[in-house]
Amino acid sequence: MVISTQPTRLDYCQYLVSSQINYTLTNFAEHSSKFSHDQLNRLMRDEKMTPRLVWEQTREQIVTSPNGYMIFDDTVADKNHSRLIELARRQWSGNAKSVIRGIGIVTCIYVNPELGKFWLIDYRIFAPSEDGKTKLDHAKEMFDLSIHGKHLEFRAVLMDTWYATRQFMLHIERNGKIYYCPVQTNRQVDEGDGAVVKYQPVDALSWSTEEKAHGKNIHVKDFPKGHRLQLFRLVVSTDRTDYVVTNDTTQNSTDDTRVVCAIRWKIEQLHREAKQVTGLERCQCRVGRIQRNHIACAMLVWCRFKELAYETGRTVYQIKFGQLSDYLIQQLKTPSVKMSSA
Repeated sequence: MVISTQPTRLDYCQYLVSSQINYTLTNFAEHSSKFSHDQLNRLMRDEKMTPRLVWEQTREQIVTSPNGYMIFDDTVADKNHSRLIELARRQWSGNAKSVIRGIGIVTCIYVNPELGKFWLIDYRIFAPSEDGKTKLDHAKEMFDLSIHGKHLEFRAVLMDTWYATRQFMLHIERNGKIYYCPVQTNRQVDEGDGAVVKYQPVDALSWSTEEKAHGKNIHVKDFPKGHRLQLFRLVVSTDRTDYVVTNDTTQNSTDDTRVVCAIRWKIEQLHREAKQVTGLERCQCRVGRIQRNHIACAMLVWCRFKELAYETGRTVYQIKFGQLSDYLIQQLKTPSVKMSSA
């Protein structure tokens, strides 16, 4: 019998923590002794859960460092199976390596390099048809909020090629921060001293042994006159080479640059874990507000898993799927389905 108690955000988050495969409202209602499907639907449809909830949950957990990193990237919650979900739109998915239908999510994490730990501090839903904002607009908004609203201490910003625009890079510089970001292979640069300007794509540059080890000092086309950056050539594999620019003019080591850039993959870890342990992509509701609230709850659940992982020395996967181990122990003691003969 369903009790008249009204569900809360905490109840929904607990469901995402506990469920292993199915993350739908219908499944929640079928397995709940307290809440009906209509009650759960009203909760997710009527409440407005914002990204601020993530900051409220993690602000006391973060250990800042003057050498901290702010990392921006985006991921796509795959909705390729549906044409009726309001927020879903066709966009490039790095995970699928193709254009798919999904909900874009721009994320921001804080990394303490001394501790090797990171925390989700903000995210935004990419919905240009609703708010007119680009991914860059969201990143800039979160960057400004981290400085002027959250007052976080950090030294550098790491980001993907998509965010390596003149506007955003100069904005980071004006706020006294440095950045490391890969650029497109066709990005036009000049490696001369400025007397004679000759722009060419970064992948057309010749590299001496010295430059391979210590980088080049270059000017990027469309940047202010005299504005110099350090460019490094990072060979990732036999068929992939990244070109990374930074306004840290004291940086003269390709190896050190490679170490810094490797930190950016922590945000990919967030995206992978959130999709695999929170049901981030699994909501099937068509209503945009429900999708937004589901994503908010999934982010809160990931933050809780990460907090427990740091406290116990386990991974988020061990915490999530360890519940199945507890279930197996209980079933072996008192099986709900008993064998009659063998």
